[in-house]
Amino acid sequence: MFRLAHISDIHLSPLPRVRYRELASKRITGYINWLRNRKDAMGGTVLDALVADMLAHAPGHVAVTGDLVNLALDVEIDIARDWLSLLGDPDGVSVVPGNHDAYVPGALNKACRAWEPWMRGDGVDNHGRRPQFPYMRARGPAALIGVSSARATAPFMASGDFLPAQAKRLAAMLDEAGARGLFRVVMIHHPPIRGATSGYKRLYGISRFQKIIAKHGAELVIHGHTHLATRFGIDGPQGEVPVIGVPSASQNFGGRKPAARYNLFTIGGDAVRGWSCLWEEHGIDDAEGHIVKLGETRLY
Repeated sequence: MFRLAHISDIHLSPLPRVRYRELASKRITGYINWLRNRKDAMGGTVLDALVADMLAHAPGHVAVTGDLVNLALDVEIDIARDWLSLLGDPDGVSVVPGNHDAYVPGALNKACRAWEPWMRGDGVDNHGRRPQFPYMRARGPAALIGVSSARATAPFMASGDFLPAQAKRLAAMLDEAGARGLFRVVMIHHPPIRGATSGYKRLYGISRFQKIIAKHGAELVIHGHTHLATRFGIDGPQGEVPVIGVPSASQNFGGRKPAARYNLFTIGGDAVRGWSCLWEEHGIDDAEGHIVKLGETRLY
């Protein structure tokens, strides 16, 4: 059995001191939003407690689906790299970026270069440059395929995209992983589902993504972005492919969104005899911050 842990929307806090010149952009609206809405709702010891509980289950791999930072300040990107180093060795942790990691033009390049060891496909040497997406890693019986939906957007927008170049590479990787008999897990920040979030937060290229899955197949798609615990499905060549979203790993109890959670997927079987996959939801259950198993669902 192979155990995959999934967390998302880290939004590391507290927010570092912001210089006035750094607010001369979309960051001013994000900074105001942080002060008004997120400063109290996210942070404290929630993230540390959640990660400690997750790692106590000794997962074989950890997937992080974006939004490690808030305003994509240079210092935030550096802090996030340090946090990733504490989370785990790059071989044991896979990351894709989210819209907050691409908050302003140029930020995504900086973030991807800083976090490149955790975004490096097997057998690839990026020479310190921004990695190409998607990337693929084989870990145990699973193939982790990291898609980037992150892009810089205008103020009051949080959309993402899935463009033809990534679609072509994703198709090839899904075929390769399928031929190798691996359990294919696609990581993406934005949910590739119509109606999963508001229009200003949506993914552009949903049809393109779903057509790739329908033709080439996958066993699981995991995402963040909405800060909600959700289950959807996409048609695949052998039946429905589960699409699972997880709440923010930093959300305090009692807010408008569900308190911090992580998901565990226990994968067994094989491509010939058939896969098994048990999905467990773990998270904060009360104002005291107790972390419990909230439920389990057999996906396969």
